[in-house]
Amino acid sequence: MNITEYFTRISYNGSYKNPDLETLTAIFQHHIRAVPFENLSIHCGETIELDLEPVYDKIVRKKRGGWCMENNHLLYWVLKTLGYDTTIIGAKVYSPEENAYNHHIDHLLLKVLLDGKAYIVDGGFGTVYQMWQPMELISGKDQPQVPGIFRFMEDNGIWYFEKIKRKQYNPNQSFSNSNNLEKNACKKVYLFTLEPREIEDFRPRSVYLQTSPDSLFVTKSICSLQTTDGLWALVGWKLTKVKYNYKENMDLVETTTLTDEEVEKTVKDKFRVMLDHKFIPVNSTRSSMV
Repeated sequence: MNITEYFTRISYNGSYKNPDLETLTAIFQHHIRAVPFENLSIHCGETIELDLEPVYDKIVRKKRGGWCMENNHLLYWVLKTLGYDTTIIGAKVYSPEENAYNHHIDHLLLKVLLDGKAYIVDGGFGTVYQMWQPMELISGKDQPQVPGIFRFMEDNGIWYFEKIKRKQYNPNQSFSNSNNLEKNACKKVYLFTLEPREIEDFRPRSVYLQTSPDSLFVTKSICSLQTTDGLWALVGWKLTKVKYNYKENMDLVETTTLTDEEVEKTVKDKFRVMLDHKFIPVNSTRSSMV
C-alpha cells in the first residue's frame, strides 16, 4: 500500500505535505472522478471484501471502483497516512420506497477534524447524491456545490444529510414521465451519529447487502462516475448522463437503454473499469438512482 501509487491511480499531481482543507478537497475530487461508485462484483460472482489490503488491490492496482465500505475505507487510509485526524462513522440510508431510514447502519463515511472544525467526507455514495467537496459539520447551513445544495440538520445528536435537487430536463421523450424528472425538492439521503466505528461494525451488513434478495445492490447493478460538470450512471441497462445546471436551476439528464454488448463496452470506455469475470446487468426494481 503506497500513497504515491494511489495518487497515480487518481491522477493527482498536487502537493500533499500540508494536511489542510485545500489539499483534502483536491484529493477528494480527484478520487470521485477517477474511482467509480459500483457494485459490479456482486453481479460478476465475486465477493466484496472490506479489509484495506484487498480494497487497495482492487481499486488502486486493478483500477476498479467500489461501494461506500470500499471507497471510504480506502480514503480513511489515505487521509490517516497524510496526517488528517480522521474517524470512521456509520449512517442509515433513507429508502424512498419505505419512506423511512433503514434500521441498520449500512453506509460508511468519514469525519475529519481540521483547524478546530469538523467535516464530513463521503466519497462513496455515487450518483446525484455524491458530494463534491468536504462538508462542514454544521446544522441548518445550506452548502451550495455544483451538484446542488447540500445541508445537515441535527436533532438530539442525530445528523440528517439532505440535498436540494434542481429541476431536470430529459430530451428523450420515452423517459419524460419517469421519476428522474423530479422538480426542485429537498431529498433525504441518510442520517448518522458521530459515534466512532470500526470496519468490523460493517461486516454483517456487507454480507446482507451482497446476498439478500431484498438488497438494492442485489436487485440493481450500479456503476456511476463523477465528471467535471456532472456524472455518468449505469443502472442495469440504462445509461444516464447528467450535466449540472446546464440552464438556470435546471440539470440536463440524457438517458438511453443499452444492449448487453453496449453495456460491456460502456463499462470499459465510460467508467474505465476492467472486469475479471462476466458481468450480468440487473435492474429488477423501479426506484431511480438519478
